[in-house]
Amino acid sequence: MPKFSTKCRQCSRLADFLAQVKQDFPDYYAKPVPAFGDNDPHLLIVGLAPGLHGANRTGRPFTGDHAGILLYQTLHKYGFSNAPVSESFRDGLQLLNCRITNAVKCLPPQNKPIGSEVQNCNSYLNDEIQQLEQGSMILALGTLAHNAVIRAMALKQKDYPFGHERLHSLPMGYALLDSYHCSRYNTQTKRLTEDMFHQVFAKARQWVDAH
Repeated sequence: MPKFSTKCRQCSRLADFLAQVKQDFPDYYAKPVPAFGDNDPHLLIVGLAPGLHGANRTGRPFTGDHAGILLYQTLHKYGFSNAPVSESFRDGLQLLNCRITNAVKCLPPQNKPIGSEVQNCNSYLNDEIQQLEQGSMILALGTLAHNAVIRAMALKQKDYPFGHERLHSLPMGYALLDSYHCSRYNTQTKRLTEDMFHQVFAKARQWVDAH
């Protein structure tokens, strides 16, 4: 199984798109975005993919875009980071017992990866999960991230349906906790409120502390 590399070009559509983005925004990171955080976490947060002016710009998951504002504030509130704001990979923010990754490591056109791109990236997610200790929790932000986790663990989707704040017991003592994605659309439409997101992280904090 190939190890993740920022030089990955498995998906020609994404590689071509990143090349165009780099032309349009020469100062942007515009490469596959690596995971960020503690190297020995008990909480792995899985998002969808880098945002154009967020992680694709900064090189750090959820940094510099609307979704990251709520996420990093919440991580700090529940003791998973040393600061409530992350704006670039140079800002000194550290995650505590927590790591953030994406189901798809490259910026997709219109924020919509296709099935083969999710599949190509799945081996990297599998590798990240394999490095977790028994009893660790995986927090999936959105249905696509949830499905990618289930695929990475070679489980059946029908046995683990997505549901906001739903907790699933997985093999190897892992737990999978679901949340609606903290996207601008979800928060502005109130599909996901700040209180709802905090409840998810309160549950994650309780799990990590108990294991």
